[in-house]
Amino acid sequence: MPMAPLRSPIEAQPNRFALWNLGFRPFYLLAGLFAALSILAWSAQFAGWMGSQVYLGDPRWHAHEMIFGYAFAVIVGFLFTAGRNWTNQPTPTGMPLAAIAALWLAARVLVLTPWHGFAAVADIGFAIAAAIGMAIPLVASRNRRNYFFVLLLLGFGAANLAFYLAMAGVIDFSMQRGLQIGLDLILFVVTVMAGRVIPMFTDNAIPGTHATRRAWLELTVLGSTLGLLAVDVLNLPPTAIAVIATIAGIAHAARLALWKPWVTARHPIVWILHLSYAWIAVHLVLRALAAFDVVPATLATHALTLGAIGGITLGMMTRTSRGHTGRPLCASPIETASYVLVHLAAAVRVFLPLAASDLQLTAVLASGVLWVIAFGLFTGAFWPILTRPRLDGKPG
Repeated sequence: MPMAPLRSPIEAQPNRFALWNLGFRPFYLLAGLFAALSILAWSAQFAGWMGSQVYLGDPRWHAHEMIFGYAFAVIVGFLFTAGRNWTNQPTPTGMPLAAIAALWLAARVLVLTPWHGFAAVADIGFAIAAAIGMAIPLVASRNRRNYFFVLLLLGFGAANLAFYLAMAGVIDFSMQRGLQIGLDLILFVVTVMAGRVIPMFTDNAIPGTHATRRAWLELTVLGSTLGLLAVDVLNLPPTAIAVIATIAGIAHAARLALWKPWVTARHPIVWILHLSYAWIAVHLVLRALAAFDVVPATLATHALTLGAIGGITLGMMTRTSRGHTGRPLCASPIETASYVLVHLAAAVRVFLPLAASDLQLTAVLASGVLWVIAFGLFTGAFWPILTRPRLDGKPG
């Protein structure tokens, strides 16, 4: 009797649904889809193309959704995935992961309704659930080095709660301050993770690069970035913002130079991280200038949100999705196009209004179109990758 040919687990079950197998899968997919649809609707509203229909209304809600909706989802997806590697312990999968994702999704829907109190409950519940999901494996493995991520996740929840309470008039607190603290927390998470992975990814992709780290510079980068968070929490004067932002900007630029970004030109999956990190220095310089009203503060904000956060999250989502699904660590033409588009979106949004203030509307709309296409390409390309099992049959 002839033997049946051996088949891999993936060949045997090619259509098995794998969305809840590991944290990066649902949160990267939801974040990519949300990034495209949210900015599409916001740009249409900003241009007045929606008639009487309103997507978010107040620009502060737009900022809120991109900080606590998009960026926070990517961070949670990344931490749930990295946490398993750090601890060799399980992070949320299956129904617990689906329940946490449902909290995030419920908050995004409820924000569009008059029931913002319920949106707040879902959003804060999401932050707490994410913190618990990280704390359990970290404590079980006594991975003290990464305990601070639990505090950061709770910090996101606290900043988000302050925003909701201020919006409702329950507390005397600036909603803009809550948003800025949220951005500072994201900047710190990006700073920590970039320092851990960008030099390693660069050396792995381009042997002989020897991307370098200096202990004193790492302390300066992390300390000044935390200092900026402290300045915003304490609501210190503009001079303090300008001084700390300038020190941080110089430190971040020096750090990037040691990673040798010029050697990455032929490796899109690496240069996306370097180029995105460079936007942090641009943001900090603009923030120092904005403290004295030399440039509009919104330009500094969008250098961070589009250039740094948008670029780094897109680069990390594509790379970690490939790595954790058993695929080659090289960007496809579609991924490379999305990298280029997200940086064009940032450049248009930041530099066009600097060149001529009357080009503000043009900059917002052109940037929005570029961003939507970039994340639309990511979502379309990675939908099958994120919902199907690993190619090598391993768990995750």
